[in-house]
Amino acid sequence: MGAIILRPGLLRAGGLGLALVLLTALVYATGLGTGWIGERIAALSAALEGHPSAVRLLAAAVVATLLVLNGIALVRLPRSQQVALIWAELGVLVLAFFYSFDLSFEFIWRKIGFLITQGVTTTLLISAASIVIASVLAMVGAIAKLSQSGIAYGLATFYTSLFRGLPLLMQIYIIYLGLPQLGYVVGPVTAGIAALSLCYGAYMTEIFRAGIESIAKGQAEAATALGLSPRQTLWLVVLPQAMRVIIPPTGNQFIAMLKDSSLVSVVGVWELMYLARTQGQTEFRHIEMLITASMIYWALSMGLEFAQARLERRYARSTRR
Repeated sequence: MGAIILRPGLLRAGGLGLALVLLTALVYATGLGTGWIGERIAALSAALEGHPSAVRLLAAAVVATLLVLNGIALVRLPRSQQVALIWAELGVLVLAFFYSFDLSFEFIWRKIGFLITQGVTTTLLISAASIVIASVLAMVGAIAKLSQSGIAYGLATFYTSLFRGLPLLMQIYIIYLGLPQLGYVVGPVTAGIAALSLCYGAYMTEIFRAGIESIAKGQAEAATALGLSPRQTLWLVVLPQAMRVIIPPTGNQFIAMLKDSSLVSVVGVWELMYLARTQGQTEFRHIEMLITASMIYWALSMGLEFAQARLERRYARSTRR
């Protein structure tokens, strides 16, 4: 028998066929997205009436074919267009998922202005103040953990251990309800900022410490040889280089803090999540307000992601050169 020559085109066609079969089986098993298409197929073909399995299989094949064609189109595009198209497609799927909940968009439109002007303003105020204070605490804690002083090291390690070990919600309650027992009455916003700052300052202390330690000791020795003081060495030589390591995990902490600011609603702060719950209760439209608040949180997080990316590019300029 002669040798069988497999051409590249034949191999690609076989691979696509196998992918289509496997994807059809997966879609059929999960039922992902086949309900709406199956209804249209059953309405167009009277022969399939009374055969739900055949309708479901045909709908799965249609969905799988669309996915395969979409993948083929994507791989032919430049990278920037691939990213934009993926975002657009997944965004449409998310919106379609929310639309399937039979939401009252008129109710959302009436309430969204109040959520933004009151809730988002309070959320951003709490988050911004907490971020600044947490960064200061983290820097102080990192320097203390790197110092040769046993007192400073002991204070820093106890602080990070305590506030990383306690749940954030418990910290909010302890500060808001516990400090008045000592004669210090604090408002709910102040208590929320204090709890977020102390908690995230403890986590960020380790990030700052790791970033500082990632810089070679030769950098500090060279700065000392040039006559710089330890403080000048830290601020002018070590920290600018360490920021490339510090910024990515710190950005994640900022985004997490933005979302965790919703926990201060337990002490009556009128932030975004508190208003979403209370406004949803007025007309028993809880899901509308929760989805709206979720989309606002996502938009705020994307803003922080954009700022983080800008900072990363700025501090990476020296390595690119």
